[in-house]
Amino acid sequence: MSEVSRNSGAHLADAPLKKVVLASNNAGKLREFAALLGAAGIELIPQGALNVPEAEEPYPTFVENALTKARHAAKLTGLPALADDSGLCVRALRGAPGVYSARFAQLAGGEKSDAANNARLVAELQHATDRRGYYFCVLVFVRHADDPEPLIAEGRWHGEILDAPRGDNGFGYDPYFFLPSLNASAAELEPAVKNASSHRAIALQQLLARLTEEA
Repeated sequence: MSEVSRNSGAHLADAPLKKVVLASNNAGKLREFAALLGAAGIELIPQGALNVPEAEEPYPTFVENALTKARHAAKLTGLPALADDSGLCVRALRGAPGVYSARFAQLAGGEKSDAANNARLVAELQHATDRRGYYFCVLVFVRHADDPEPLIAEGRWHGEILDAPRGDNGFGYDPYFFLPSLNASAAELEPAVKNASSHRAIALQQLLARLTEEA
């Protein structure tokens, strides 16, 4: 983590605990975000705990979907809201699964599950020689539902796609996402290691720096 990020977290941690609704019910994302933002004095409340239904994600870009989810959660709770839209982008598949990462198999008539999504990914890459891809994350923070200046941050985590799963940690495509620099899949990393280097970590460091400017 950069010096700016460390100082940002320390500055925010000195302020009163700030309640922010997370526009997601994904338990894996909640664990990662809570670990990264808790030290900065931000208490994340999953939208499901506040009876907020999931928003539609009709757009072809990550940022449009994240902004829609953030405004939706803020409008129904009256709280500041944080939303992300993230996914796996694979070069050989022209950026797919992309914004459809969570329902990649479903689009082909399969079920909506990590196992089905990973099975389709491996099948699609069966004859591909270029295995490069990256996780992409865009974060949108709104102070209120009609915020005209949402804070937007993004991060990319580069790796390669495996033919067989490795590791039991993480979620989504993590068992198939190999990081040459760490000689491990994302699912083989300890949570603390992943939280320090992932696409979400990179985006959150940017967001914390922006939030600190306003503190």
